[in-house]
This record gives sequence, structure tokens and C-alpha cells, in this order.
Amino acid sequence: MASIQDLRRYAPTVVEPADFDRFWRDTLDAARGRPVLVDVRPHRTDLRLVDTWDVTFAGFAGDPVRAWYTRPAGVDAVLPAVVEYAGYGRGRGLPHERLTWPAAGYAHLLMDNRGQSGLHGAGDTPDPHGAPGGPWPATWGILAPHDYHYRRLITDAVRAVDAVRALPGVDPARVAALGNSQGGGLALAVAGLCDDLAALLSTAPFLCDVQRGIELTDAAPYGEIARYLAVHRQVEEAVRHTLSYVDGVTFARRATAPAHFGIGLRDNVCPPSTGFAAYNQYGAANGREGTPPRELHTYPFNGHEGGEAWQVERQLRWLDPLLRPATDDATR
Repeated sequence: MASIQDLRRYAPTVVEPADFDRFWRDTLDAARGRPVLVDVRPHRTDLRLVDTWDVTFAGFAGDPVRAWYTRPAGVDAVLPAVVEYAGYGRGRGLPHERLTWPAAGYAHLLMDNRGQSGLHGAGDTPDPHGAPGGPWPATWGILAPHDYHYRRLITDAVRAVDAVRALPGVDPARVAALGNSQGGGLALAVAGLCDDLAALLSTAPFLCDVQRGIELTDAAPYGEIARYLAVHRQVEEAVRHTLSYVDGVTFARRATAPAHFGIGLRDNVCPPSTGFAAYNQYGAANGREGTPPRELHTYPFNGHEGGEAWQVERQLRWLDPLLRPATDDATR
């Protein structure tokens, strides 16, 4: 295991395609050619302190993507919002499973993961786009950047921010992106693609320094890509080319929002060095604007679970002065 001193200095030069910015600009422009909100309807939860809506928004290629929108019950005031992204193989689940952020006074949108339901959690959004690749989500369409599953999922993640900004009772200038593992990687991509994001909270992010990640661990999801390449030896160059379009380090370099990171130093799912690669270069491409404020908490004796509730407590205390939900009198 690398020393913490080495990790804090680790800033690899990742492969960055010459057309990276154009690739994502064209992808997002195409997605934003449609109205973002498809359907918003109240959802009964039998919880008295929060209100929930079942939201459908237009994601990649206009595909319907499901989400839960939850906020403090009976509060009509305009609120800051947290958009949360779920981990690998999980979906949006049930609305009462993730109540931390609405309980703290935020509007909260939890995005479903297209096509990933059933691996570790439930969801309601299919991924209708087929392309050559392996049997796992991390390998779907992996032979070409335009076909890759994560092109679609990252586009959905950006559109989730568009969707929450279009919902009534949300301050569009006070929106944060949050996630753990795959969700942390999606939040990081959003921070690199949305230059007006108010804050990023990313824990144990997947898809960072990804070319090295697939060499470091056999644990899924990186291990699924490695297992695919173990069978399909002849496509390594194509796979690595595709992965270069979704590397969290490249997104991190373009980010402008204040950022909060968390990493378990014994993580064998998303190796610590890969998260440090993103953190250490966060905002590095901003030039004269400088590096945005950022902080990182490490957990020396924890793996992929990281700080769990301790990390959430730190996130709550860090985000409050940035978005200040408590300043809305109606939420006191």
C-alpha cells in the first residue's frame, strides 16, 4: 500500500483524447434538444415529515429516466438541492431508503441507474441501447466511445441536474452533486461538465485513473473490464480508447465547484491512488481562475465503505455554509 505522502503527490498524466470536449459538448447538446421533464407525480410514502414525487426526465437520446424527488413536508420555500447518484448495480430503490438530505432541509433528487437494476438494488429504468461488449454494465458497448454505457449514464447524470433545476421550489443556483463509488464517479463527471454547479461531494469515486484501475484490482467493476479483456485479448487498444472518454481525472481537471472527497485507504474496489489522482488534479485546467476550494478525508483502516456515517456527518457540516438550507425560515 502506498504511503499517504506518496498518495498526496500522485498526479498521473492520464490519456486525454483531443476531441474530449467536443465529444461531450455534442453529446449533451443532443440530449438537451428535448424538454427535460417528462412526468412528475406525487408518490405516497406514509412518511409525515417529507413529501415525495416520482419523476421521469429525458436522459440520453431522450430515454425516460426515473428519479425520486423528496423535500421537507409542507415547505413551499425555494430550497437548495442535492442530486444523488447511486452505486454500481443499484437503482433508485424505494424513496424512504435515502432520507438524509431532505431531513437536513434540502430538496433531493435520487437518479435511477439505467439498466443496472437487480445486481445490488432495485430500479425502474432500462438501457435500450445495445452494442458489442461484455455481459456486465461496465463492459456494455465498451468497444467504441459513442456506444459505451457510461456515455449514456453520464449524460443522464447531467440531465438530472437540469431536471432538478426545472422542478418547482428549487434554487437553480444552489445545486450540489453527490455520490459514492460509481455515484461518486458520476458526480465528478457532472462537476466537470456543469461549470455552474454549486458543490461536489464524491466518495470512493469509480472511473478515476481508469487505465491503471483495471490493472490494480480484480474486484468489480474494474475487474469485470479486466475479465472481459482476459477473453478478448485483441480489443485492449479499443477498450482503453473508450475508457479515455470517461476518466474522472479528466473531468476533475475541468471542474470549478467547491469539492469534498472521501477515500478509504484499504479500498480494493476503487484503489485509493485512483481517487487521489482526481483529487490532486481537481480544477487544474482552470488556468487563471485557480483551483476551487476542496478537501479530502481519508480513513486508514477502511476499505470501499470509507467513512460511512462519519463521512456523511462531515459532508453535512461542509455543505451547510455553501448552500445554507437553514437560512430558509420555512425549514426551521
